Amino acid sequence: MNSEIRQLQPQTLWNKFADLNAVPRASKKEERVIAFMKDFGKNLSLETIEDEVGNVIIKKPATKGMEDRVTIVMQSHLDMVHQKNNDTVFDFDTQGIDMYVDGDWVRAKGTTLGADNGLGVATIMAILESTNIQHPAIEALFTIDEETGMTGAKGLKGGLLKGEILLNLDTEEDDEIGVGCAGGIDVTATRTYNEEETPEFKIGYSITVKGLQGGHSGMQIHEGLGNANKIMNRLLFDGFEKYGLRISEIDGGSLRNAIPRESKALVAIDAMHDKGFVSEMKQHAEVIKKELKTMEPNLEVIISKCETPKTIMDLGVQEGLTRALYAALNGVYRMSADIPDLVETSNNIARVIVKDGQIKICCLTRSSVESSKMDLANTLRATFELTGCEVEFSGDYPGWTPNMDSSILKVMRKLYEDLNGEKPHVAACHAGLECGILGQNYPDMDMISFGPNIKGAHSPDERAQISSVQKYWKFVLEILKEIPKK
Repeated sequence: MNSEIRQLQPQTLWNKFADLNAVPRASKKEERVIAFMKDFGKNLSLETIEDEVGNVIIKKPATKGMEDRVTIVMQSHLDMVHQKNNDTVFDFDTQGIDMYVDGDWVRAKGTTLGADNGLGVATIMAILESTNIQHPAIEALFTIDEETGMTGAKGLKGGLLKGEILLNLDTEEDDEIGVGCAGGIDVTATRTYNEEETPEFKIGYSITVKGLQGGHSGMQIHEGLGNANKIMNRLLFDGFEKYGLRISEIDGGSLRNAIPRESKALVAIDAMHDKGFVSEMKQHAEVIKKELKTMEPNLEVIISKCETPKTIMDLGVQEGLTRALYAALNGVYRMSADIPDLVETSNNIARVIVKDGQIKICCLTRSSVESSKMDLANTLRATFELTGCEVEFSGDYPGWTPNMDSSILKVMRKLYEDLNGEKPHVAACHAGLECGILGQNYPDMDMISFGPNIKGAHSPDERAQISSVQKYWKFVLEILKEIPKK
């Protein structure tokens, strides 16, 4: 129950998180949460601004004795990824997130939790509302649409902010201080195809891939998680090679920044191959499940007889599609040669739709090196163009180049060690943070990113660690006290 969440410590932060999670806030549907944040700022009698694209800025003066410190920007994004399990009945447009405590973790019932980046937003809200927390002058920046295009960060104009240090609260490991991130680009392949009337001698089957963990297509791309679109394509490719399987429809994946958990296909096969097809496909599914059993113990492949589809894909297009999806890279393309264990470049085959004579394949390519990002994007482009697809690049955003001489980094390193008795992990991450984009219009701003432990972001398994939030909150309060003087 959400009332249980409100009793957790630090209570002021968890209460703000519960308030926020009562407001639907999907990317590109942030009208209600924008209004919520503006009302919050105005009710505190603080200067509150909505900019041209919908970002909300709330300004709070320094507390007594902190007026000589530099102004800081505290920044988090308002939107959250909306994902739910297939068997969960939930309307993200009208319902607030239903949370519960599970040991040392806060989870949601069958949906994403919104800890990414709701805990960051709640942290800033708690500080803005406080009357006893020491802090310098604060410009609270709440951006929109981080998850599907970074349009809030892209649209923020130079000159609106005066802060010299930016604290981005969107990192998901509490021992990590982020100093850099990957950029990204959407690669979208489309084409039309002729639908053929399904011959009378064929019968229909539905194939469903489900039970995968899913997750963040940047932070978890190296973990060996299953991709439902790639698994489905293996099954379809094998079914055609051995039994002349013909595709009618495919619907796989959901959001471009989430590793696909589910895919469903409607197919037709020759009736004479009925028994052999089912037996062979189940065997092939067992092989795949064995390959992935460590990371994906709940993977299911369901093959069910259904009404024969009225139409199927043109054979030549089908062959091209399945070969292209086989060839298209999914996962890690290159590890960083400069930063140990950092994924430099990767791709997520996020969405595959085949229906009504239209094919659409959506990928998100990420890299901390611009040239490598475009190299992989062009590799995918070439792969899909060879099958007759048109390929579009969109949503391009830059990475964030690490600054190891950062003044706030030096402060935070020492504070972390003093508080925890160990050194923090200073690192760049393979996710798209807004710092790189914000830095284009604010090139002199000193930026850093940190946050509490959040696992399974962008999936219904998303969870936030209660003890880690307590650790993180103490760190935040100490950082505010130690902001350098002007």
